[in-house]
Amino acid sequence: MLDAILITRMQDEVTEALHNTEGELAIEAPADGLMAIAIAQHRANFDLWHEEDKARCPGASDSEITRIKHAIDALNQRRNDLMEKIDLWLLDHLDQNESAPLHSETPGLMIDRLSILALKIYHTREESHRDSATEKHHQRNRNRLALLEEQRADLAACLDTLWAEVLNGTRRFKLYRQMKMYNDPELNPAMYGTARS
Repeated sequence: MLDAILITRMQDEVTEALHNTEGELAIEAPADGLMAIAIAQHRANFDLWHEEDKARCPGASDSEITRIKHAIDALNQRRNDLMEKIDLWLLDHLDQNESAPLHSETPGLMIDRLSILALKIYHTREESHRDSATEKHHQRNRNRLALLEEQRADLAACLDTLWAEVLNGTRRFKLYRQMKMYNDPELNPAMYGTARS
């Protein structure tokens, strides 16, 4: 049901495909519901990464930065909703030992972290051989790449360990709602018009 190697492989393949099609790739979701949600969640992170890059462009106008900021908020909400959806899907397909010790991080949160690492690895690998950069820059990014790959391998192993423990009944997790407030017109004072005192 949950396999970190398959998830990280998918994240790498989707990242590569989206970059090669300038983000216009129509991703065909597999039949497995979990992987379909993980693909959508990674796509949200991909889009979020590139919108954040646009916001940092020195020549961006104020109106463009405003538009990008709104897009970032919507994408971040989608990213968080999909993390929760991963956990809900797993919980719906699982019979946990409710007396097992609780794990502080959910599989959905871990898959999100793996998604971010996949994007960092892709872009760091690009920087490690960018034609316009110096050899010092290349070496710095080769060193960073090795660390990122080690961190991803560690996190993927932790995800697999957690999942094995959940299936064995020696560990459990529960859904943690992100409770984002910034996109909610009833919770964000800037949206409902009340100034803070």
